[in-house]
Amino acid sequence: MSNSRAGKSAVLPEQWSRSQYTALPLANREVSFLAFDNRVLELASDPKVPLLERLRFLCISSSNLDEFFEIRVAGLKQKILGGIEGAGIDGLSPLQEMAIINTEAQALVEKQYQLLNDVLIPELAQEDIRFFNRQSWTPEISSWVKDFFSNEIGPVLSPLGLDPAHPFPRLTNKSLNFIIDLRGVDAFGRESGFALVRAPRSLPRVVRVPAEICGVRDGFVFLSSIVHSQIGSLFNGMDPVGVYQFKATRNSDLYVQEEEVANLRRALESELVQRNFGQAVRLEVASNCPNRIVRYLQRQFQLEHEDVYRVDGPVNLNRLLAIPDQIDRPDLKYPSFSPHVSPAYDSGASIFDNIAQRSPVIFHHPYESYVPVIDLVRQAALDPEVLAIKQTLYRTGHESAFVSALMEASRRGKDVTVVIELRARFDEAANIELATQLQEAGIQVVYGVVGFKTHAKMVLVVRREKKKLVKYAHVGTGNYHATTARAYTDISLLTNDNAITEDVHRVFTQLTGLGQTLNLRKLLQAPFNLHSSVIVRIRHETDIATQGGSGHVIARMNSLVDPGVISALYDASQAGVKVELVVRGICMLKAGVSGLSENIRVVSVLGRFLEHSRIFWFQNKGKGLLYLSSADWMPRNFFNRVEIAVPLEGASMKRVKEECLDIYLKDNTFAWQLDPDGTYRRLVPELLEASENSDGADNAFSAQQFLMDRFDGTHLDH
Repeated sequence: MSNSRAGKSAVLPEQWSRSQYTALPLANREVSFLAFDNRVLELASDPKVPLLERLRFLCISSSNLDEFFEIRVAGLKQKILGGIEGAGIDGLSPLQEMAIINTEAQALVEKQYQLLNDVLIPELAQEDIRFFNRQSWTPEISSWVKDFFSNEIGPVLSPLGLDPAHPFPRLTNKSLNFIIDLRGVDAFGRESGFALVRAPRSLPRVVRVPAEICGVRDGFVFLSSIVHSQIGSLFNGMDPVGVYQFKATRNSDLYVQEEEVANLRRALESELVQRNFGQAVRLEVASNCPNRIVRYLQRQFQLEHEDVYRVDGPVNLNRLLAIPDQIDRPDLKYPSFSPHVSPAYDSGASIFDNIAQRSPVIFHHPYESYVPVIDLVRQAALDPEVLAIKQTLYRTGHESAFVSALMEASRRGKDVTVVIELRARFDEAANIELATQLQEAGIQVVYGVVGFKTHAKMVLVVRREKKKLVKYAHVGTGNYHATTARAYTDISLLTNDNAITEDVHRVFTQLTGLGQTLNLRKLLQAPFNLHSSVIVRIRHETDIATQGGSGHVIARMNSLVDPGVISALYDASQAGVKVELVVRGICMLKAGVSGLSENIRVVSVLGRFLEHSRIFWFQNKGKGLLYLSSADWMPRNFFNRVEIAVPLEGASMKRVKEECLDIYLKDNTFAWQLDPDGTYRRLVPELLEASENSDGADNAFSAQQFLMDRFDGTHLDH
C-alpha cells in the first residue's frame, strides 16, 4: 500500500454496492440501535440487578442516546438537508427513517423518566437514599441550599438578559441551561423579557446534603432545583415568573477530508474547537415549559417540533452516574470481584519465559487479570535484551501504564514505535495530547494510514536470545486500557509463534512504511482479505451442508451490519447450515424468518460487564476454525479500518469457543433473542419439574455469573 489511494483501490473489488443488495431483507440500523438501548433500559428496571447498578444502567441508556443523536441522527439530518431522498439499503428514505427514529426515541425517553420517577427514586427512598425536590424541602434544607448557592454556585454563574445587545449565545453541546421568563422593569427602565443562565460544567449536577440537615445519610438535591429556587437573587428588581431547564444536543462528528490536508493532527485540532458548537439536532426541555418559550428555543436552535423532547426531571439524566460512586452501600451494588491469574501462568517468572513455555497464553478479561498484558510492555522496557517495542493505541485512558512503560523503554535506548489512532471518536483530544507526550520522550509516533482508522490491537517485542532475535506478540479484542479491562469482556493472546509474530511484524511495517501488503501466513487483515475470508468460510460451511454434511457457524460481535456477510449467512441458512450469533448491539440481519433465515439464531447478552469480544468459529468438517478479532462485521471495519483476526488452535480454540460462544448461547437470564418480527424477546428460565429432593426451581443460567464463579477462587488449569 504505497499511498492512501493505492490502499483504497486495493479493496474496491471486495466492497459491496447498494445496487447489489437492494432486494436483501435487512433491518434498519438506527432502529436496531434503539432496540439495543431499550435492552439496556430493561436492566435498569430488573429487580435481579442491584438497585444502584440499575441507576447506572439508566444513565448508560441516556448516554447512549445522547451519542446516537450526536453522530447517527446528525448524519441523517445532514442527508435530509442535502436533499438526499433515495432509499437506503434497508429500503427506507432518510425522511422515513427520521420519522421512525422520532417515534421510537420519544417512547424511549418517556420510559427512562417513568422508570426514574415511578420506580428508582421511590425504591432508593426506601433505602434512605433521597432526592429532595423543592416541594419536599424542610426549612433546614431551604436554609442550607440558600447558603450553598451563595457560597458555591452563585459566584460562578453569569446571568444573561436577552436583548439586541445581548443576543442568544452559542451554547455548548449538552450543557445544562435555564431560560427565565422575567416580568417587571430592568435597571435601565426597560420592560424585561427572557434571560439565560448557563450552568458551568465545573458545577456538580447533583449535590449531597449533609445528613444532619436532611435527616438521612444519603440525601441529594439537583443543581437545577438549587438554581431554580435562588434564581431571583440573580435578577434583582424583576420577577422570574418561570424558570425552565433545557439542553441542546449537537452534531459532534468531525469532518476532516484526510486526503486533502497537509497535516492530519493540525486539521483535527482545528476541528475539535468547533465540536461543541455543531448544528443542534435535539432539544430537551422541562415538561412544564410553556409552548411559546419552547417555540422560541426552537427558533434559536433551528429545530422542528419533532426535535423537542419534554422531560419530567433533570435534562442531564446521565449525570446521575456519579451517584452510585458517592454512596457506600455494598448491599446495593454488584458484589466485589477481583480478576485472577490462571495457575497455568507463573506470575513470579519472566513474561518471556511464561510465553515461551506456554505459548499460546490466553487470558479472558475481566475474569482474568490484565496485569500480564501490561507486564509484556513493562518488562520489555526494562529488559536489556529487548531491542524494539511496537504497539497500536486506540484508547488508553489517563495515566496509562502502557504509556509509562513505553516512555521508559525509550529512555533506556530501545527502539519504540507507536501507532496512534487520532480519530478514535471522542478520544481525539486525548490522543493528540498522548502523541505529543510520546514524541517528546523520543518515541517514533505515526498516525496510521490516511483514510483508514487503525483499530487493530497489537504489541510486538523483539528480543535477543542466544545470539538470535525472537519476537513476542500480544493480540487482543480490546483496547490497551487497564480501566476498561476490568469492565469489558475481551480476549488476550500472548504468543511467540513464529508465523503469528512475523505477521504482526509485517502489519506494523506496513502501517509505518506504507509498503505493499506481504502475504500473511496466519492473520487475516482488513481492509484487504478479512471480509472475503469471512465470506469464503461461511460459503465453505454452505457447500458442506449442500452436499449433505453438517455446516455450523458461531460468531460473536458488537454489531452486525455488513450486507455481504448477511447475504452469505442467509444463503447458509437456506442450505441447512446452523448459524448462531451473539450480537450485543446493532443487528441488521433478520433471524428465524421462514424461507430466509430459519436456521439462524441471534441473541444479545447484556449484564454487569460490557460484552466486547469478537470471536468467529466455523465447524470446518469437524476440524474447527476459530478467530479472535478486533473487527465487528460492519462495512467500516472491513473496508475503512486496519483490523486483524488471528486463528487459535487446539486447547486454546476449545477454551475460547466454550467460554465466549457456547456458554453465552446457553444464557437464559440476561439474554434477549431476536424474533422473526424484528423484536427482541428476553429469555426466561424454564421451570424444572419437582423431584423427591426438590420442590421445583428454574434452570436460570447467566453466562457472566458462570464465568465469575469459574474464576473466583477455584480456577481451571488451562
